[in-house]
Amino acid sequence: MEIERVLALADPDNPGLPHPPVAAGKEPSAVLVPIYPTPTGPELLFTRRAWTLRSHPGQLSFPGGRRDPEDVDLVETAVRETEEEIGLPRSAITIVGELERLTTVSSPANIVPILGLLEERPTGLTLAPDEVDDVVFIQLTELLDPSIYREEIWFRQISDDAGFPGLPVTFFELVGDTLWGATARIVRGILERL
Repeated sequence: MEIERVLALADPDNPGLPHPPVAAGKEPSAVLVPIYPTPTGPELLFTRRAWTLRSHPGQLSFPGGRRDPEDVDLVETAVRETEEEIGLPRSAITIVGELERLTTVSSPANIVPILGLLEERPTGLTLAPDEVDDVVFIQLTELLDPSIYREEIWFRQISDDAGFPGLPVTFFELVGDTLWGATARIVRGILERL
């Protein structure tokens, strides 16, 4: 698979412009979806969240977080958070554009994925130990394998609406790891459009 096919999925027009928060009092979040070419095809960079974090400890995610008031836009949020979390310098990132936004349900948040092109697999990263336990590199071709993908319907009391159909939750069962939740939804969105 050629990386150009993935890069063409991002919307380059006004990426990361702020939108109203999904939940009252919550700023939107932005994540960087770092992709780079390798001889065997495009590869994505993920972080493993620190095991000491209150929310989603140890899960694979893309670097990112909530928008700070001084961030000009959500692209700045994604780049700043990436630099803080894993030490990837902003000069190493070429912003391609915005991918499809999503809203989480368990703790409502608006997440804006920003596709960022790297020239190569980064080395010499400096991880923020209070936020990131590790960096994980995954080939896009591995994620395209249908045998590792599954979806479950989870039920949760969200309101008094008895007709609530449940939430689809996406999983990628990797060797020695599971990619799931909002990050898996972002990856699934990329793969479905490919």
